[in-house]
Amino acid sequence: MTDRNIQVQSLDRSAVEDDAVEIVERKGLGHPDSICDGIAEHVCETLAREYRDRVGHVLHFNTDETQLVAGDAAPAFGGGNVIDPIYILVVGRATSHYVEADGTEHHIPVESIALEAAREYLRETLPHLDLETDVIVDVKLGEGSGDLQDVFTDDDGPAVPMANDTSFGVGHAPLTETERIVLEAERSLNGPYAEHTPAVGEDVKVMGKREDDHIDLTIAAALVDAHVPDMDAYIAQVEAIREHVFDLATEHTDREVTVHVNTADDYESGSIYLTTTGTSAEQGDDGSVGRGNRANGLITPNRAMSMEATSGKNPVNHIGKIYNLLSTQIAEAVVAEVDGIRDLRVRLLSQIGRPIDEPHVADVEVVTEDGTAVADVDAEIERIVDAQLASVTDLTRRVIDGERTTF
Repeated sequence: MTDRNIQVQSLDRSAVEDDAVEIVERKGLGHPDSICDGIAEHVCETLAREYRDRVGHVLHFNTDETQLVAGDAAPAFGGGNVIDPIYILVVGRATSHYVEADGTEHHIPVESIALEAAREYLRETLPHLDLETDVIVDVKLGEGSGDLQDVFTDDDGPAVPMANDTSFGVGHAPLTETERIVLEAERSLNGPYAEHTPAVGEDVKVMGKREDDHIDLTIAAALVDAHVPDMDAYIAQVEAIREHVFDLATEHTDREVTVHVNTADDYESGSIYLTTTGTSAEQGDDGSVGRGNRANGLITPNRAMSMEATSGKNPVNHIGKIYNLLSTQIAEAVVAEVDGIRDLRVRLLSQIGRPIDEPHVADVEVVTEDGTAVADVDAEIERIVDAQLASVTDLTRRVIDGERTTF
């Protein structure tokens, strides 16, 4: 192993699974914050591949300031209308002019590339959204700071990039039952379930609360008016979602489970969660990158979390992205390979200008099972952490190729 600063110690608390109260949230793909995360990350992947194809390596850019301003809509049973379109602004920095060592110049149309990538993401993710009438997409990408551009690795530089910031990332494993249920519930409603139920929009939010051995799930699911002919059909869809999530949850736990769906509905007054486009962004709910799910797809107040926005950051040397993804990957790898671990937290801290495979500190904190001491597993944990850090550039490739999710 290398002489990396890896620390392994006991986590001075019980496992989250043993907490008396646990809270877990996931904002679904159609939530305004997730829309911004998704667009920012898809633009990021597209720009990175474009740079790689044109000049041979990724240049300086970041698109993690994307914003969404909600529109206005008039949903109605059988189909309503978007009155004022959603406005999305892709904001960031991107290198549009690059000169190679031999004098070859490249002019890269970064804003056009970003615009098409944003619209492509919306087209694939929000099928009920009419890109001609329901949304305006704007792009403003300025040139990056010269000193940050210089931190990037060129073809003649070291194999491992230098950190662009002094920052940190946090990851944990394994997921608790509540975390797993919340994650899988949204993925199912926005996956296999939605494929057979077009009335369910993409804006699905799942909030999980566990008190001792009772898991309580609150689902906010936007229904699409074109597929809901009347109130009876709406109520039937809500009940079907409740039953689906209940069945899914009980596959993951023996604890008592209660599921609530669209609890703000008032059937008598007709106030219900009905949308035209499948997202609350059509009427009243704004969005921003980094305000939603963390890098592991969840919002977990019982855990340590980084406030960095992961989506849209450059995957080569931006620690706010790399270390949040890598710390999660390390935690999952350790739990998968080392027996006797109940809970594990990984914190990676960078120092600007330092190689990203040599963090200022890699801190691993462990809750072991009865009969297992930290001293029994620390050497194996350190070996896994060292190996994961050594292959950090492979994580960059996987992000660029769209193999890793960031929210």
